[in-house]
Amino acid sequence: MRVRLVVALCSVLAALAQTAAPRRTVVRPAAAAKGASDDQRLETAIRARFADSGIAADKFQVRVQGGVATLEGRTDVLQHKGVATRLAKSMGALQVVNRIEISEAARAKAAANLAQGRRRAQVKRTEARTERR
Repeated sequence: MRVRLVVALCSVLAALAQTAAPRRTVVRPAAAAKGASDDQRLETAIRARFADSGIAADKFQVRVQGGVATLEGRTDVLQHKGVATRLAKSMGALQVVNRIEISEAARAKAAANLAQGRRRAQVKRTEARTERR
């Protein structure tokens, strides 16, 4: 008799568990505010780091949401785009969305420097080889 009662009780509980409404996670305002304040602190830290660095003149715009930093702006120095990403990550951004645009003048200058640098390196290697002989 007891076994039947236990089996019946278990089957009723199993049925109730299947029909019960799924639990919903409730985000309390304090928890949401804490996340927002963390984002605000990170945004402020990234802006301060940019101001202390050599990319301050570009005045990039920074927004942080959920730990993801979004960078926007325009630069005339090709390297500043990469530097901005690295600085934002070093300050604690989980991810960086870099929408910084590079001017055509900066692209042309970088291409010219690259071509000149390759030639300069080739000349130095050739001179070093002739000196060894």
